[in-house]
Amino acid sequence: MPKKDASVDETVEDNAYSSANNQDRKHDSGAADLEKVTDYAEEQEILSTGSGLEEALIAIRNKQAMKTAEKIARDKQLSKVQINKEDVELIMNEMEMARDKADRCLREHDGDVVAALTTLVSS
Repeated sequence: MPKKDASVDETVEDNAYSSANNQDRKHDSGAADLEKVTDYAEEQEILSTGSGLEEALIAIRNKQAMKTAEKIARDKQLSKVQINKEDVELIMNEMEMARDKADRCLREHDGDVVAALTTLVSS
């Protein structure tokens, strides 16, 4: 067998390494370009949906404001209901509950002790 020249083997290996290295660089460059494009597309999606988010937040805030206004109106309406202190104390003692809860329950039932107690017992 003829003896191979070591420099020929090294040249072949260098060319193979160089070729593989060039392919890796091309791949890395393509991946970087693709990443730039996807980053831009994602940025555009975020910008386009941003106005929708603002509208949703405004709608949520408006709904919360309406609920708060309704609650305040209901509380004002309930505060106008005439109740007896003895009835509140009766509910507090019988149901073992706080004064404010007994008061509210009685007001919600227009001062009717029987209706308030019936509701509390059945719930």
